[in-house]
Amino acid sequence: MVSSTLFWTEFLKLAAEQPKNPSVLLSLLKQVRPIALKDSLLVLGCSNQGLKFFLDKRAKEIEEIIYQTTRKKLLVNFVLIEKKETGPPPPLFDYQPSVSDRLSAAGLLIKYSFDNFAVSSTNQVAYAAAQAVVNNLGSAYNPLFIYGGVGVGKTHLAQAIARKIIEEKSEKKVFFCPGDLFTNELIESIRERATSKFRRKYRRLDLLVVDDVQFIAGKQTVQEEFFHTFNSIISAGGQIVLISDRPPIEIKGLEDRLRSRFSGGLTVDIQPPDFELRTAIVLIKAKEKKIEIDIDAARIIAERIEDTRALEGTLLSVYAKTLGKKEKIDLETIASFFNNQEQQQRKKTSPEEIIRAICSFYNLKTIHLKGPSREKNLVLPRQLSMYILRNVLKLRLEDVASYLRRKDHTTVLHAVDKISRLLAKDPLFKKEVDQILASLDLST
Repeated sequence: MVSSTLFWTEFLKLAAEQPKNPSVLLSLLKQVRPIALKDSLLVLGCSNQGLKFFLDKRAKEIEEIIYQTTRKKLLVNFVLIEKKETGPPPPLFDYQPSVSDRLSAAGLLIKYSFDNFAVSSTNQVAYAAAQAVVNNLGSAYNPLFIYGGVGVGKTHLAQAIARKIIEEKSEKKVFFCPGDLFTNELIESIRERATSKFRRKYRRLDLLVVDDVQFIAGKQTVQEEFFHTFNSIISAGGQIVLISDRPPIEIKGLEDRLRSRFSGGLTVDIQPPDFELRTAIVLIKAKEKKIEIDIDAARIIAERIEDTRALEGTLLSVYAKTLGKKEKIDLETIASFFNNQEQQQRKKTSPEEIIRAICSFYNLKTIHLKGPSREKNLVLPRQLSMYILRNVLKLRLEDVASYLRRKDHTTVLHAVDKISRLLAKDPLFKKEVDQILASLDLST
């Protein structure tokens, strides 16, 4: 095995002989220290945070230069070392990557953990299942299939599982992989004639977490490879955690053999967060960001914002308005923020944006929504468009009719009345409308 020092010395010599390589970048690379070279990973030490930050952002470019120079495909990982260290770099077996390095290498974000995952009745079953997987890796629920809508905490929970394993069982091979990454890496490996390397990476894992696994559906070669990857990991005693926006039975284009395996462990859903959970999330985020907030103010945010991803953004926006004026976010601050926000949004949200949002939600084309057809799947979204344009944007009846290409405003009056009654008696429909409005940062 070539030592990291010899490899790095030879690389720098060869790279300097190629005029097309950026001279500034090469001069900075001469300042790093080779730490370890193992398999396809090259670890390089930086003497200061500024150098590490710069090189981290150029990692892909550096990997490409290494490949063009040495014909070796390597992943580069930069770590911070103390300036006072002298002498030769430590031997390979002495190098111990930090938890942060291991999380990054496993495709995980450091912000996700069990410690900051708020639990309530809407996600407690999924949370309990996740804990069971951590405590009985490969045997409790295998696979664990978690599904739910956007922003309910699926990815957070799955990454928390992977993080806990890395922290407590450092010898385990763990990888978090979005479904599209698995697809892209497989395609690249076929193009580069390196499928054996791809299989070594995935099939030898102790824990594989696949986010948005529904993206592999309908792709024959990808499903074939994933089927064998799945079997290899399970048969070797490894664990698989799958995340999707729908249960296995509802994933269109998924092969029956994969659907059967996906359903062979525990399938659990996470419901949209209730008011109590959203309040808890606001308080947790405030604590993480060191933001002082009254619990009543947190409740107001939770009442107004249903999308969990938008909770943190709203909190930070309110905090930005508070800086230098008050020590903490209180009820007065929250009321002022939402009032100003509503006024601004009503001014800048266009009718076309609203119509596009409704079409996107119901998977329709704008031309059909505005057309003459009275098919059942078009009538309700069309009436909802009229309702929002009239009641939220406060457009004139004639203008609403014009935007939807209706003959007169009586159609609009009928639509507004029907949607108002539906909102009052159908909570599921109200939730749909709230989601559409939230996507536009609007509220009724």
